[in-house]
Order: sequence, then structure tokens, then C-alpha cells
Amino acid sequence: MSRPPFPPFTEESARTKVQAAEDAWNTRDPEKVALAYTEDTVWRNRDEFLTGRAEVVAFLRRKWDRELDYALRKELWGVLGNRIAVRFQYESRDSSGQWWRSYGNEQWEFDESGLMRRREASINDVPISEPERRIFGVRGEDERGVDVLPIF
Repeated sequence: MSRPPFPPFTEESARTKVQAAEDAWNTRDPEKVALAYTEDTVWRNRDEFLTGRAEVVAFLRRKWDRELDYALRKELWGVLGNRIAVRFQYESRDSSGQWWRSYGNEQWEFDESGLMRRREASINDVPISEPERRIFGVRGEDERGVDVLPIF
């Protein structure tokens, strides 16, 4: 199995990889998302440590069961060889109706077939009111290629 583009990444191919990841995560389909990772992928997500696709699928199911109306934006931060650094924001609401904006950074490492073998994510959550929301659904065609994520 392979997942282009392949390392070593250029800035352009890394942007393609980042947009593909954003698109996949916005499907909220754990099985689909997990196909971008090696069978033995290693993750750190906040304070959780995962190994392998099966653990990734279980994690994503739990995540999207509690993070309702999830919508994500990713931005390329840096690229070198088979590694990509990304910053992201997503918004979701919990079962009580409280909206959250989550800010994070990820470091990705890929194998030669373009599958991610390592993912490390640091994430912080901020409660927001519904009128403060700014991420609605998937990125529109007119937004593609735009890497401007306001911090505040």
C-alpha cells in the first residue's frame, strides 16, 4: 500500500499531504483516516500513546463520539525530507452543547511509501461561545491553498 506524495517532500508536495490529511480527518471516518498510517504507526496525542492502526481506529472512534460537529483546518509549518510539521485548529462541541476550539502542533514522519509511521500531537482546548466559531465544515474550494489560521 502506498499513499502519494512520497518523501522526500518539497514544500508543494508537503502542502498536498497536509490538505489530504485535513480532508480525511474532516470525514470523521476512523477506518478511512487510519489507512494513511503504517500498520505499526506510533502516536502521541496529548497524553495518550498509541501503537498500530487498530489503536488509531479505536482512538478516533472515541474522539469523534465526544467531539461533535468536528471541523478542522491544518497548515504546513515546515518540511524536511520525510518529516512535516503542521499547526492546526479545530472546533467541536461536547454533549452539553459547549463549543471548543482546539489549537495544536503535530510532527509527522513518513516511510518511503508515503504512509505516516509517527505522529506526535500537542493540543490545547479553549471554550468558546457559538458566535465565536469560525470553522464551519470542510474547507471550501475558494479556501484551498490558503494557510492563514488566526491564532486568536
